[in-house]
Amino acid sequence: MKFTKAIISALMFLSFIQIHAATLSGRVVAVADGDTITVLDNTNTQHKIRLAGIDAPEKKQAFGNVSKKSLSDLVYGKQVDVAWQKQDRYGRTVGKVIINGLDANLEQIKRGMAWFYSKYQNELIMDDRLSYRHAHESAQAANVGLWVDKEPTAPWDFRKVQRAN
Repeated sequence: MKFTKAIISALMFLSFIQIHAATLSGRVVAVADGDTITVLDNTNTQHKIRLAGIDAPEKKQAFGNVSKKSLSDLVYGKQVDVAWQKQDRYGRTVGKVIINGLDANLEQIKRGMAWFYSKYQNELIMDDRLSYRHAHESAQAANVGLWVDKEPTAPWDFRKVQRAN
């Protein structure tokens, strides 16, 4: 009985968090790579944004610059809304970037410019989790973007090797 109440409380808390995501609006003034941008809000405050649920190739990695260009073409200089719930250990706001009703995170996956970052899938609402996973599988099956490589190196594996060296 206690265990069941604890689970129900935890689920209610997670639902509360997902329902109460904050929204940040502004113009994209920089694109660092395929999954990180800088947004300038209406108070002229800059916010580093890490796109939630995706992981794009690093700059020194195959498709790193192509992924960055893809995101830049999509959002640079444009007005966006960012639905977010947390900051990462580097102080970046982690969120879903929406431009004219389009989910930029999902678009990067569809274009084959990023992986669905399943390690953090529990931080996404169920609809996003499912659509990101499906887009990843579709892009991979269609050999779109980075999936033209037979065995592309995932960014988290690339970073692990870089840290070891």
